[in-house]
Amino acid sequence: MARRSADPRLDTYLAKRDFAITSEPAGTPKGRGGTTPPGPGPRFVVQQHDATRMHYDFRLEVDGVLPSWAVPKGPSYDPTEKRLAVRTEDHPLDYAGFEGVIPHGEYGGGPVIVWDAGIYHNLTSGRRGEVRPMAEALERGHVKVWLEGEKLQGAWALTRMSRDGNEWLMVKVKDVTADADRDPVADETRSVLSGRTVQEMGADRSAPTWHSNRAS
Repeated sequence: MARRSADPRLDTYLAKRDFAITSEPAGTPKGRGGTTPPGPGPRFVVQQHDATRMHYDFRLEVDGVLPSWAVPKGPSYDPTEKRLAVRTEDHPLDYAGFEGVIPHGEYGGGPVIVWDAGIYHNLTSGRRGEVRPMAEALERGHVKVWLEGEKLQGAWALTRMSRDGNEWLMVKVKDVTADADRDPVADETRSVLSGRTVQEMGADRSAPTWHSNRAS
């Protein structure tokens, strides 16, 4: 029988995983019995994930869960690069500190590292210039955030391509941090938690599973 959460936003995440096999966190939403400590601001995390295809999972903390996108090519500092970002199921907050190897045969089987992590600031604005709450911005299909990570600093925008679809575009905003010559996906390949590359994590079957508060 599939595990269910007190928060229905996590039901899809829980239904896809067998927690007797995978070491991924089952998680409890913040404010509903969760143990994740408060941080200086809402968090973001980018997890490099070598599953069926290599991709980067971009996650933002919003109202106690992590809305998530799979970005096949990863984030770009070049404002002219439009990166596909496929919206996936919301993840529990505990997932922000997860890295390890998801067993093959399980959903998303393969190694995962925390490629980058930090806090973000909501820059999404309404027609009158007021800050639009993140939950409303997600519903409307456009968010703009300023990231303060170890690899990603500056503003990025995510825009849904169709009203009823899961395909979004992730684009670097033209600000002082934009740099078409910088490519952290190619040049900064190690985890900000363990220092491993995703290939090293996958090659070492004795690799520990991390549940770190560093991404909190």
